[in-house]
Amino acid sequence: MKNTQYPNIVEFEVWGDYGLFSDPIMRVGGEKCSYHVPTYEALKGVLSSVYWKPTLIWFIDAVRVMNPIRTEVKGIRPIKYSGGNDLSFYTYLKDCRYQVRAHFEWNENRPELIADRSEEKHHNIARRMIEKGGRRDVYLGARECQAYVEPCRFGEGVGAYDDVPELGFGLMLHGITYADEAYDDETKNKMTVNFWYPVMKNGVITFPRPEECPLHKPVREMQIKSFGAEWNNFSGLKEFEEALT
Repeated sequence: MKNTQYPNIVEFEVWGDYGLFSDPIMRVGGEKCSYHVPTYEALKGVLSSVYWKPTLIWFIDAVRVMNPIRTEVKGIRPIKYSGGNDLSFYTYLKDCRYQVRAHFEWNENRPELIADRSEEKHHNIARRMIEKGGRRDVYLGARECQAYVEPCRFGEGVGAYDDVPELGFGLMLHGITYADEAYDDETKNKMTVNFWYPVMKNGVITFPRPEECPLHKPVREMQIKSFGAEWNNFSGLKEFEEALT
């Protein structure tokens, strides 16, 4: 679905004291345990917190693990809506630091935003937002895992696994394809979960595109929310004015 004239690549480093990259099934409740490496969806969430626009789709190309993979178990008191106290044990990744390389492409599911397709504009804004640390709060997989971003040159510096030729992690969540990012008839108007078998080579994990994952599981029906269809653009101003009337 490459539909841009330029590569539109961004590179940044993200780090935090803790990370929690767990399977969505385990998000419902109970005891959460993180994967050993970040998921495609979590890194896409980091970049979306830095700069998001419905006109484009971010694709994570690769992640480089900079610090040794370590875990820490914490006793957590989750919200118990039925009342009383509860206790769960969450397994977090500790002292996380990653280099990330990504690029954006136009979202073909939003033809109403075609007037907003300016590569130079969006690429420059994204780079500036990385330099500023993002537009919204950044976190590593879970809201309590606060994180920070800054520009970097992917591959520079010493990583903890530079000398490890290959390390596999088995079946793992890749990410979620929502209706507004559907890439074929099978994912149109649906929420689809994607799985794959990541392998880290010399500290670097190269991600496939969502449609290239070996396993896909449709979850439920989902409709696309339209942005600015009446004005052929998305500025936020006219939408705000209409909300006030």
